[in-house]
Amino acid sequence: MNYKIISSSSTGNAVIIKDIILVDCGVSFKKLEKYYKELKIVLLTHIHTDHFKKETLKKLAQERPTLRFACCQWLLKPLIECGVSRSNIDVLEIGKKYDYRLFKVVPIKLYHDVPQCGYRIMFDNKKILYATDTRTLEGIIAKNYDLYLIEGNYDEYEIQERIKIKQQKGMYAYEFRAKDTHLSKQQATNFLLENMGDNSEYVFMHQHIERI
Repeated sequence: MNYKIISSSSTGNAVIIKDIILVDCGVSFKKLEKYYKELKIVLLTHIHTDHFKKETLKKLAQERPTLRFACCQWLLKPLIECGVSRSNIDVLEIGKKYDYRLFKVVPIKLYHDVPQCGYRIMFDNKKILYATDTRTLEGIIAKNYDLYLIEGNYDEYEIQERIKIKQQKGMYAYEFRAKDTHLSKQQATNFLLENMGDNSEYVFMHQHIERI
């Protein structure tokens, strides 16, 4: 499966699939300079700046006037405010399949601290699941997909120790929020074990980088 992870962390997220689909746009335009001319569509998930960088979206719209942008309803107004033409924006509904000829897309409902979605992406007989920034994957079934780009933000055992250390030092603990808004590696592993086939590939996405 042809994909490039441009960035996947709290500092920025962007993945290019088969050279033509950009999923999330939370990086500088410079990081996309080698790739943006081949893109057919930008799939967006939610408003957080590490996934939705306004300056980059504006630049993409300027440099590629025919480029399509797809999102759920909650990102329509922010996209237009970035300078993206309404005629270039596809507003997608959760659970509905959209046929772009070269590929198909189905948005899936995810659970973060703002409205959020993931995507099922299909090329011919290849299937990809993209799901980050969610506290659960409960109710989602994706059997025998070729590629799983799944959040594995933290280790459940390590996070407790980090919280304890930070509390002792009187420091802010990002980890309190992480437990309520992000998927752990254990949760991701359980999902993968229930869904992966013999030839499936996976990547733990959006892993938290500890700076202590």
